[in-house]
Amino acid sequence: MSERRFNKLQNYATYADKTMTQVIDELIDSLPNTEKGDSSSTPCPVKPQV
Repeated sequence: MSERRFNKLQNYATYADKTMTQVIDELIDSLPNTEKGDSSSTPCPVKPQV
């Protein structure tokens, strides 16, 4: 990961009062499921107000 991206992640995590791991987990969970035949729905996290 570039230093610019790391700093952006770190700054956002601080702003959102979350750990960087929490931010990454929430972003991954918000990605659409691309597996065929899987109709399960994973709720997407609510984005904080910016």
